[in-house]
Amino acid sequence: MSNKVTIIGAGSVGSTIAYTMVVNSIASEIVLIDINENKAIGEAMDIRQGVPFCSPCSVYSGSYEDAKDSNVVILTSGVARKAGQSRLELAQINVDITKTIIPEITKYAPDAIYIIVSNPIDILTYQFHKFSGLPSNHIIGSGTTLDTSRLRTGLSDAFAISQQNVHAYVLGEHGDSSFVPWSLANIASMPIKEYISSLPAEIRPELDYAALEEYMKKSGGKIIANKGATFYAIAISVCHICKCLFSGVDTTLTVSTMMNGEYGIDDVCLSVLTIVGRDGVECKLNVPLTDEEVEKLRHSAECLKSVIREIKF
Repeated sequence: MSNKVTIIGAGSVGSTIAYTMVVNSIASEIVLIDINENKAIGEAMDIRQGVPFCSPCSVYSGSYEDAKDSNVVILTSGVARKAGQSRLELAQINVDITKTIIPEITKYAPDAIYIIVSNPIDILTYQFHKFSGLPSNHIIGSGTTLDTSRLRTGLSDAFAISQQNVHAYVLGEHGDSSFVPWSLANIASMPIKEYISSLPAEIRPELDYAALEEYMKKSGGKIIANKGATFYAIAISVCHICKCLFSGVDTTLTVSTMMNGEYGIDDVCLSVLTIVGRDGVECKLNVPLTDEEVEKLRHSAECLKSVIREIKF
């Protein structure tokens, strides 16, 4: 089966997604589109010349027209936040960029599943829902998939155990108002507190929940301070979403989708636990959150709505 992916934006994130897809045999055809055509040409050529040591994959640069028959379209275009720039200013700039992209790409790939990776993810996902004309189940923001991966990394380090034994989630905005519903977190199929009590006393960790949330929220800033940008972990996260889409096996992910009354929240996109399958979003899971966690989710929704009210779409 052909798995064609179009990636809009051939910067560090977009090109790393393409590279990761090739190495992991996720796509059979990848189109890179960028306003800087030479950048897209160079990235595609560089990746394509490694394909002989991977599974067959056609990798090339192109225009919107080349997105025809894409199964998945990934949006990574936009500008990064600059020092001193407000979140609202960044939102308006990237909304304006996305406004020019939506009619061009949907013209040629109306049946694709769209994954929004550009920031602010939740705002741009909302924009796609309102202005693209695409079916709702075909619009997915990468949301807190990366945040969830960062949290699981922190827990894995704290317990000195494989990341695959850790199940915990980050919900809400991909941003400052995100939160961890600790009531859902478990290690080796046990709630965290039960897992800790099951360990021999001499190796029981003192878990600082606030510090773990801080680690999750501040990781991106620390990486940017050290190397100038983040792109490896988000690329792996987006490729994981694509694997779930292509596998045909339904998978639970913390992706950003339109809320339609769940937890008393509507008309905003944010991340809750969602089942994703071959045709995109299957449904949201009504997981049992505590009253405090529901309030945190609603607070996150209000933070996003306050930005939406100030945006000119």
